[in-house]
Amino acid sequence: MSGLGTELGSATPTPAAGRSAGRRSRPPGRGSQGRQGGKSGGLRIRTRREAWLFMAPALIPIALFSVYPLLRGIWLGFTDTKAGYDITSRFNGFDNYVRLWHDTYFWQAFRNGLIWAFAVTVLQFCLALGLALLLNERLRMRWLARTLALVPWAMPPVIVAIMWQLVYNPDAGLLNEILMKLHITGGGTNWLGQTATVFPAIIVVGVWAGMPQTTVSLLAGLQSIPGELYEAGTVDGAGSLQRFRHITLPQLGPVIATITSLDFVWNFNSFGLVYVLTDGGPAGKTTLPMLLAYNEAFKYGDFSYAAAMGDAMVLLILALLGVYLRLRMKET
Repeated sequence: MSGLGTELGSATPTPAAGRSAGRRSRPPGRGSQGRQGGKSGGLRIRTRREAWLFMAPALIPIALFSVYPLLRGIWLGFTDTKAGYDITSRFNGFDNYVRLWHDTYFWQAFRNGLIWAFAVTVLQFCLALGLALLLNERLRMRWLARTLALVPWAMPPVIVAIMWQLVYNPDAGLLNEILMKLHITGGGTNWLGQTATVFPAIIVVGVWAGMPQTTVSLLAGLQSIPGELYEAGTVDGAGSLQRFRHITLPQLGPVIATITSLDFVWNFNSFGLVYVLTDGGPAGKTTLPMLLAYNEAFKYGDFSYAAAMGDAMVLLILALLGVYLRLRMKET
């Protein structure tokens, strides 16, 4: 009996052992989950803080030189700010925009800007696509041709404009000399001084200066097209034109939409090239919107009206680009 009691006594758990076993077998409760959630939440916050710290060197210049001037320009469009010392500005609502609506010079400049941007963008794309197709072929000295194609892009707009002024010079220009030797003209044509020739002349300069960046983008798109697609088209009996139409163009669709949109905005906002070439002349024939806004701000000192021009042009260009991109998306 004593041995049985001893065995039963040893088998009976003590209160301390029961409590420790209960603690060991108890499933994790809300307290442990809360601690884990707190740790993960703190880790996420620390990760976000570190991400913002890494992005700060890039975001601060953007905020200072892009976002702030944009917001400042929008505000100036609703004031009567003028150039000068000790001149106070006040809020005048939509007065600048009402004046802008009835300004024939602005609408003429806007029309010039649309014609310039559309013509330069279309010609740039067509010529750049042909050049990209050529540079994508396996040609001898292809690396040299690709390097030379980037030369206009590497030149500052002011240098490009001065160089083309020498080409168009009516007395000793290269263009007049070539046309005289070919007996096409008698020479002395003032390409940048006549209303009939000035706009085509500056369009040629714009196309020459901006074509390299379009070529590079299209060439990158061509090199990303899988060669198996062309092999399959050849096996199916498709000719060169059919492969270009049904393989190359559809595959380049996103690249075409992106680069033509950017080219249109860049060309519409062109300033330095036309400013050096013609300064808006003759008779305002080549006055583009950016040039008109520059004159209003820095020649006549009307900062608020120039800012209103900029605000209006941003909205109009955004609307045109929205329509264009929507049509492109429907096609693709």
